[in-house]
Amino acid sequence: MIKKNFRFRKNKVFDTLDKNNLGSLARTFLGSLVIISLFYSLPLLINFANDNILVTKEFRNNSKKVLAYTLDEKIKGSLDGDEKFDERDLLVDIYSLNEKETDAVRLDASTIKQLFEDTGYKLDDIRKNKLVKPVALDSFPREIKMIENTKKRKELFLQIVLPLVLQENNNIRIDRKRLFNIINKSNNSDLEKRWLDKKYKQYGIPSKDLSTLKIRMDEVPVSLALAQAAKETGWGTSRFAQEGNALFGQWTWSGEGLKPKEADENKGHKVMKFNILQASVRAYQRNLNTHKTYREFRLARAQLRDEGKPLDSIILSQYLDEYAETGKEYVKILRKIIEQNNLKDFDKAKLLPSSLELESLI
Repeated sequence: MIKKNFRFRKNKVFDTLDKNNLGSLARTFLGSLVIISLFYSLPLLINFANDNILVTKEFRNNSKKVLAYTLDEKIKGSLDGDEKFDERDLLVDIYSLNEKETDAVRLDASTIKQLFEDTGYKLDDIRKNKLVKPVALDSFPREIKMIENTKKRKELFLQIVLPLVLQENNNIRIDRKRLFNIINKSNNSDLEKRWLDKKYKQYGIPSKDLSTLKIRMDEVPVSLALAQAAKETGWGTSRFAQEGNALFGQWTWSGEGLKPKEADENKGHKVMKFNILQASVRAYQRNLNTHKTYREFRLARAQLRDEGKPLDSIILSQYLDEYAETGKEYVKILRKIIEQNNLKDFDKAKLLPSSLELESLI
């Protein structure tokens, strides 16, 4: 009844307008209002739709957010001196590695042990012959924290992490060899110049200084990386290692990560997380090789190189006192882990070439 009355009154109004030749004018006016409203609201609707699409995309593929490099809340993006870097250039190869498909089933501890047995992968053999099987696992087995025998738990941890560290050192060694070949030439090809530009970005050197690149593009001693990974993950048992493949406890304020349980939910840092363990190792090395906090570490490493000495993890560990809040105590713990577990036995280890037979077992 209400609707009928409304319709009647509306028609009566337009009849009156028509009698006075005003109906068409009113309709034109109302139509104009509708068109103007559409033009005004359409951009807002489009932006709203785009925002929702972007949110969906970020939710589905958030690897770049996960890998936010910023480790210092107050000094964002600064390296040595006043240099500024583009985070996307610095981490582009880590992004691509982190986006690796990980649809494979997470292997349990017993399966991994059997894999190592089938391939003859034993730490005792490595200590003697310095040759390591190229077994690259994406994650730790969840059961590693249930292995009560400390020696066996540590052995499994080292077997998993050692090939990953060696692989990243191999990548750097190959790049470093190419860098020295370029430096020793009087003229460089366009291809070599493009490669250099890529590496300047990768190591955060906008000044394009060759001497700086030579210092930054270098390996991290295997024993030092293993000791830090062991300390930061509790030999692979920590929540950060299990849930985020985080081997080195790197902090971030700008990216997604795992919140420490004791930290305020809305304040402070998070621990960076990764899709695969290999990405964590690469991010760790890039951190030591570019961040201003570890400048003294890099200079000490360069000095050992100049003197023709091996990269000694005991010597270099003293320059990592700012890696953790415990400072000098952290350095003491690293040295203790290195010495008690004879980790320097692995410093000269070489990664064997991968084979189709081995890959078929993984």
